[in-house]
Amino acid sequence: MVLIRSVSGVRGVVGSDLTADLAERYGAAFASLGLGSVAVGRDGRPGGDRLVRAVSRGLAAAGAAVHDLGVAPTPTVGMAVRARGFEGGVAVTASHNPEEYNGLKFFTGAGIFLDAIAAARLFALVDAGVDLAPDTDADVVPAPGAARDHIDRVLASPFVDRAAIAERSPTIVVDCVNASGSLVLPELLRELGCRVVEIHTDVGAGFPRGAEPIPEHLGKLSAAVREHRAAGGLACDPDADRLALVDERGHAIGEEYTLAIASRVVLERAPGPVVANVSTSRMLDDLAAEFGVEVHRSAVGEANVVEKMTEVSAVVGGEGNGGVILPAVHAGRDAATAAALVATAIARDGGVSGPAARFRRYAMVKEKVPIDRQAFEAGLCDAVRGAFPDGEFDGTDGAKIAWPDRWVHVRMSGTEPVARIIAEAEREEDTLALIARARAALGQ
Repeated sequence: MVLIRSVSGVRGVVGSDLTADLAERYGAAFASLGLGSVAVGRDGRPGGDRLVRAVSRGLAAAGAAVHDLGVAPTPTVGMAVRARGFEGGVAVTASHNPEEYNGLKFFTGAGIFLDAIAAARLFALVDAGVDLAPDTDADVVPAPGAARDHIDRVLASPFVDRAAIAERSPTIVVDCVNASGSLVLPELLRELGCRVVEIHTDVGAGFPRGAEPIPEHLGKLSAAVREHRAAGGLACDPDADRLALVDERGHAIGEEYTLAIASRVVLERAPGPVVANVSTSRMLDDLAAEFGVEVHRSAVGEANVVEKMTEVSAVVGGEGNGGVILPAVHAGRDAATAAALVATAIARDGGVSGPAARFRRYAMVKEKVPIDRQAFEAGLCDAVRGAFPDGEFDGTDGAKIAWPDRWVHVRMSGTEPVARIIAEAEREEDTLALIARARAALGQ
């Protein structure tokens, strides 16, 4: 294993790939970009407090004033940076990676992630070596209240129908994997007028399920939805920038529906351009056609999506992994914003299955296989392209090949040492056939 670096920051296994010394060096390099004040928050996974101290030492050694937000979702950190006038921010998180991982995400003073150029500059500074002060703890200023500010900002969004939600008062089960979302999602939904059932909201108690909110990790949530006869279930990842849905029957419908449902709520009030990455479902294309607006595609990664959204003045966007970006609230993926928009849709239809049924059903399959990045870039990417000579090729991010009724995408992950294979078609057998051909091209 090695430290994974991309526009999503850095992450790796704690103690081997990511050490306190390395975190300190990243902090010092980040502050040396000319930052006078930096906010730091963490996702609540065990051991994150030690990395916060290390990053803070590095930041302070390079002259930055450090403001500690404590346990906070990644979008909360971004909002706090912008709202409070900090010059940068660091979220100590490995997002959806397993508990043995941790990482660092870096924000500009605008509260958005570093773009590819700025991230490369930061990585080069670390690689060149950073002079560090003696090993002493940094003078850190507590900065409480960021979660409350986040909740208030979502509540103030004109796209969230508070009156309709309060009138319906749906029962919603929330699963926050004992991490930072526990400080925002349950309280937000209660203030919207929902009856909230909490599971896995004991911050710092360790992950009781797989960190990624995919169907195979949501068995307890599904059971709780059925037990409480809820309108649906919501699950986030440890840093609460992704949201997955369970319908009122206890069926985990997948993360792709989150962005589609949320985008419909936004477009109904303010039609405009939509942005998604190249791996996101065609449900978004269908929705855009319905409202007569354009869909623009970017490379995978929140920073890439946000950059494209800014370029085209998108009203909503995100990624099919459950990441919803609503610029009116925050220019970054946010599970709390997604939850409020989904609750608005539930208030109209009575349960998660209603808004989901408004979309054409596709069969999507997502797989990942261990592949060396150098091997992929040296020839395997071209091999994938060659395996599908009859389709339209898109090289925005890896190799995506599309036809009028299906597509397949193969790319190296920016957060795990794997290649991701995603395919979608109306019939599952067609999707599986695309996956098989892609696997064969990769030698798997």
